[in-house]
Amino acid sequence: MRKICLTIEYDGTDFVGWQYQPNGLSVQESVEIALAERLGESVRLISASRTDAGVHARGMVAHFETSTNLPIAAYREGVNTLLPSTIAIAAARSVANDFHARYDARGKWYRYTIMTGTVRSPLNHRQAWFMRSRLDLFNMRQAAEDFVGEHDFGAFRTSGCTARTTRRTVYSVDICAHNEFIIIDVRGSGFLRNMVRMMVGTLAEIGAGKRPVTAVAELFAGSSERTAFTAPAHGLCLMAIEYQ
Repeated sequence: MRKICLTIEYDGTDFVGWQYQPNGLSVQESVEIALAERLGESVRLISASRTDAGVHARGMVAHFETSTNLPIAAYREGVNTLLPSTIAIAAARSVANDFHARYDARGKWYRYTIMTGTVRSPLNHRQAWFMRSRLDLFNMRQAAEDFVGEHDFGAFRTSGCTARTTRRTVYSVDICAHNEFIIIDVRGSGFLRNMVRMMVGTLAEIGAGKRPVTAVAELFAGSSERTAFTAPAHGLCLMAIEYQ
């Protein structure tokens, strides 16, 4: 058997998420259908992460095993001809038999995009959260520092999260502005369900003056009367999976 690793880019708007769901088409199912047609055999993708409905990815990593011995180009160019325009295999490579896309991952990089202004942009509405409020970047950056390090992120996950532990390590939270866009890059060892969106939602409320700068610390301490706010899915993108 041969093990192939794929880097996959997709616009998640039209999908129920990465993973199979009973209520619609997933990215995983779409790629597996294309692979089966190209390879002439069914394969199962093992991904490094999962994204919810509406969340995008520039660098999702997944591996599969196959008995075929096609050239690497067949797993990229060949499969891309069978995929919808909203999904593409960005890269393909052979990997060692002991490689595992999920268990070998050492970090993940997510990017959230906020667009501010007085008029919404139809050309950006699938990839950016539009906000009319002016955001105070100084306060947002100050509050973001409280996320860095190892913490119990139990206050930053949805009720459907099944993780066995809520302790996670965030390596960095960087916030920058480019014209009307605010870019929030979050890097960490791993994330709970909706954790990044709740981190961003809280920072956005701080930037809009709806929460104090101490809100993150208060949520960690359990002293806040309000739960973390969840930012919309369409502003989130999985940028890369980091390996040793």
